Amino acid sequence: MERAALILAEDHPGVAETLCALLRPVFDVVAVVGHGEALVKTALRLKPDVVVTDIVMPGMDGIRAAEELHRHQPSLGIVFITVHDDKPLAVKALKVGLGYVLKSTAGEDLIPAVNAALASRRFVSASLGPIEGLLGEARA
Repeated sequence: MERAALILAEDHPGVAETLCALLRPVFDVVAVVGHGEALVKTALRLKPDVVVTDIVMPGMDGIRAAEELHRHQPSLGIVFITVHDDKPLAVKALKVGLGYVLKSTAGEDLIPAVNAALASRRFVSASLGPIEGLLGEARA
């Protein structure tokens, strides 16, 4: 079976290296970029199955990059990975993406979140607590 192609957007090289080490045994990490503009450009060129992106990055942030990608590829699975355990930010991110993973739980949550995105299902780190009632119009 062919492995899913994934692009990772993370502006801290050490964190990007750690996340790649988690992802590479299961997925083909076809590119690692450090900011939103590069994410959009690279994803439009490579057409990955899933994008894993930090939210806060220099220039275009991960949410704006995801919005831009969805204009071109509405079915693209997007998983946000962040240090921010902020429910309003999670709700904002989940209006465009399918996953919201806290970096503190990436070891246990990131692969299940990517698999959920590949199946067009939502995934939120359990440590964030329940947010279903806050989602309203978020992407299903």
